[in-house]
Amino acid sequence: MTVWSAAAGVMSAVLLAVPAAPAVAAEGAPEPFVIEDERITESSGLAASVRHPGVYWTHNDSGYGPYLYAVDGATGRTVATLTLQGAEMRDVEAIHFGPDGALYVGDIGDNFDGGWDEVWIYRVPEPEVLADATVVPDVYRVRYDDGPRDAESLMVHPETGRVYIASKKRKEPGALYAGPETLSTTEVNTFERVADIDLWMTDGAFSPDGTRLVLRGYFTAHMYRWTDEGLGERVQRQLLVPVQSQGESVTFTPDGRYLMYGSEGEGSEVVPVELKGELLPESLHPADGAEDGADTDGGDTDGAEAPPGAGSDPEAAPGETSGESETFPRLVVVFALGTVLVVALRRLLFSRSRSR
Repeated sequence: MTVWSAAAGVMSAVLLAVPAAPAVAAEGAPEPFVIEDERITESSGLAASVRHPGVYWTHNDSGYGPYLYAVDGATGRTVATLTLQGAEMRDVEAIHFGPDGALYVGDIGDNFDGGWDEVWIYRVPEPEVLADATVVPDVYRVRYDDGPRDAESLMVHPETGRVYIASKKRKEPGALYAGPETLSTTEVNTFERVADIDLWMTDGAFSPDGTRLVLRGYFTAHMYRWTDEGLGERVQRQLLVPVQSQGESVTFTPDGRYLMYGSEGEGSEVVPVELKGELLPESLHPADGAEDGADTDGGDTDGAEAPPGAGSDPEAAPGETSGESETFPRLVVVFALGTVLVVALRRLLFSRSRSR
């Protein structure tokens, strides 16, 4: 409790110094909402439903049972709970829809940073009717071609159905791994390292048309173009991220115009950020070539509607600028302290669990 209290006190003091408020929602935009379910205390993944508009699927981190929750974005209430029969759910970190309309759940976390030879992906069809149910998932065993590692980001391409995992940056840069073209339920699926990514990644998502990939960390996020060859260049426009106590999840809205950012904690808030300009998926770019969201007075916009309290990217690429000069240094401090806090708390919790 001493470590917890001290870390929480430091984090609270820093967060109070940074403006924080829900996103300003434009007409027709998704509203921010709070996850009301008392069972959901560590929402680690987020996936927007196409079949059930306004519904978001989420799950807890490790130790809370084999459950998926469908949350109504209008009320924040859980409208369905799926129990995954036979799923161990050791350290569940991500959830993403595939082109088949199924939910892919990544039991891919490894707080021992390479302590487990295998991790798992579960696949369950999204129900046509939202109601509590018990389902038997497909189970895919996963290994990496360069050895075990910790990961929290799982993405399924909406066109090819190929599954990707992004590992966290620890002693070496994080990396993007590509799974086999078709996952096997009978053999181990080896994921191959295809790109290094210098970001402490906590979640990722493909745009609905498959032309953008967003990867987020606790307090920053990067947007990449996705081509037929795979990961393309990083989009240079600034991608804004709301300030959250522990930023864990991200998903595109079904229309591809917004990102929804989630966080862990009791009563955690999900916050929308509007995308503009080159941050938008290719299918949403104006047909005449004019850039959506361009500044009419000749200046360059941020490329997104900034929620109050959102900051710029501490790892911004050359040419990117901050729209919040005072918020930027604070966010650097928050990012550093947040990282230390998360690592310290997780080490404490796991050391206690080992001692038992």
